[in-house]
Amino acid sequence: MPSGPFEQAGGVVRRAFPRVARRTDDLRGLGPALGAIGSLELRLATTKREIRKAQKLRYRVFFEEGAATPDQTARLIRRDICPFDRVCDHLIVLDHAARSGSARVVGAYRLLRQDVAEANFGFYSAGEFDIAPLIARHRGKRFLELGRSCVAPGYRARPTLELLWRGIWAYVRHHRIDAMFGCASLDGADPAEHAAALNHLWRSAPASPEWSAEAAGRRGVDLAPSPGTAFDARAAIRALPTLVRGYWRIGARFGAQAVVDPKFGTTDVFVIMPIADIEARYIRHFSPPGEAAPLAA
Repeated sequence: MPSGPFEQAGGVVRRAFPRVARRTDDLRGLGPALGAIGSLELRLATTKREIRKAQKLRYRVFFEEGAATPDQTARLIRRDICPFDRVCDHLIVLDHAARSGSARVVGAYRLLRQDVAEANFGFYSAGEFDIAPLIARHRGKRFLELGRSCVAPGYRARPTLELLWRGIWAYVRHHRIDAMFGCASLDGADPAEHAAALNHLWRSAPASPEWSAEAAGRRGVDLAPSPGTAFDARAAIRALPTLVRGYWRIGARFGAQAVVDPKFGTTDVFVIMPIADIEARYIRHFSPPGEAAPLAA
């Protein structure tokens, strides 16, 4: 069972969340404005209004477009709300040319540093993967959890994704992060439907035992294919979701098991990115201004 406060409900282990204080404007010297491409601006959210806009985008992508099942509150307010939002930093991309007349959030990532997680109620990923042994093996290193990533339809192209990745890299450098991790999701709660994609991750980018995390609560489904299974690498790469493919291309590694998330209707894999192992060409590309390619274009 993952470490931290949990409660049992319907056979599923869930976190019990205490009340915490949250200052949305405390960015510890970073940002909030981090760059722009055309009408798109990258920034860290500093107000509750900006976070609500990110939650509305998440609701549209996860619940309206995807197969996630909203609870009564989320359905009523049409926002993806989560207790972790109170303690995380929120990286957002806004389109200032949106027809609505006000800047529209078209991309989002949620960032949770280890020190913040340990001061509150742990990591979100611990609900699916046993994170504690991984952290214990690397005492003294700083971990960053990436989560709740989404991009609006019509914006799933290089400018938005590039801004998000550059923002993550600026955040990593500012907070001296040693490793990033999280749950990478494939749409659909039947792992068999993702066999080709999961097999590709297992074959091409397996996490070493030192950096891996096993599924929590015996919920894991092995990524390894059955003996004699035919495999088409090109088809498998095409089957990867855009964000998962992005992780794979920058040198991320993946755990050996997948976990089904019934609420979001996804099959999740553990992804780990030790900063020292990320391909140098991508580090140069996403470095802050003055060190490599500029953030603004």
